[in-house]
Amino acid sequence: MTNTASTAHQILDQARSLIASGGYSGFSYADIASRVGIRKPSIHHHFPTKAELVQVLLAQYRGQAREGLAALQTHTADPQAQLRQYIGYWEGCISDASAPICLCALLSAELPVLPEAVAAEVTAHFRDLSTWLAAVFAQGQQQGVFQLPATPEQEAQAFMATVHGAMLSARAYGDPALFGHIMQPLLERLSPSG
Repeated sequence: MTNTASTAHQILDQARSLIASGGYSGFSYADIASRVGIRKPSIHHHFPTKAELVQVLLAQYRGQAREGLAALQTHTADPQAQLRQYIGYWEGCISDASAPICLCALLSAELPVLPEAVAAEVTAHFRDLSTWLAAVFAQGQQQGVFQLPATPEQEAQAFMATVHGAMLSARAYGDPALFGHIMQPLLERLSPSG
């Protein structure tokens, strides 16, 4: 990795951390420069605008999320296991504070004031996730492992909202375990015997 690539990577890492703690409006290039140990013009060299920086960050974030979801499908064909592993991923991230909240969920609260390109990445993340979830719910319904009170698409939206709401609740109460306490009953309700 070249020094230039390394600096860009450090800038993105720090932007991710700052967004997770304070949202889009909660950080500046001065904050990143201080953390990385560079001057603000160096950041502008890599990312001319804050909007471009966050758009690149979210495009990478979405790519990583898509890869992770694809890996869940590759790892197991069991829809229940896929959802448990998805929830387990977030439980771990919230518990160890490595990713205490989904960046796109956090940024969705700022959607009306986000630059258009950033807002588009946020919305696209939700579309990616809901498409994956709907496919998992449809597969589970076909296999008879899920009893869905609504369409797979509606269940996907409700599940996604619950996941992100549980993240916010865990954050609001300062209790990482709350995420799992909210999500476990939801998984149990999906089961035909639940």
